[in-house]
Amino acid sequence: MTSPGTVTGATMGYGEVIKGDKLVLRGLKFYGFHGVKPEERKLGQKFLVDVDAWTDLEAAGKSDSLSDTISYTDIYRIVRDVVEGPPHNLLESVAQLIASTTLTKHHQITAVRVKVGKPHVAVHGPLDYLGVEILRYQNIDVQH
Repeated sequence: MTSPGTVTGATMGYGEVIKGDKLVLRGLKFYGFHGVKPEERKLGQKFLVDVDAWTDLEAAGKSDSLSDTISYTDIYRIVRDVVEGPPHNLLESVAQLIASTTLTKHHQITAVRVKVGKPHVAVHGPLDYLGVEILRYQNIDVQH
């Protein structure tokens, strides 16, 4: 846990350091049919997703009211719908759709980091997963 005002992310993307409050979703697991290989499209596989969504949580912290925040389940559903939805060739495209949908549906989120991993890949050697991580900003990446 971090205290308000501390750095919660590294310098990424556009060279900004992200500070402040965020919603955290870790270890989301879904089955999807993404990939460029025919067997990935036919058989599918498990995908692991982490999401950080930066937004001001002070009002919710003071009021203890769900109406003053964004429900984790809203973001969970976005991730589920994308990963279990129509196939994409690249994890980059899966992550981009999760990020852009999250930012479009929740204007109060200022930035979102999405990590998408494949734990079962055709690589010879021990690994937890291979994947991508993207960072997108409300004021730069979303047109309103």
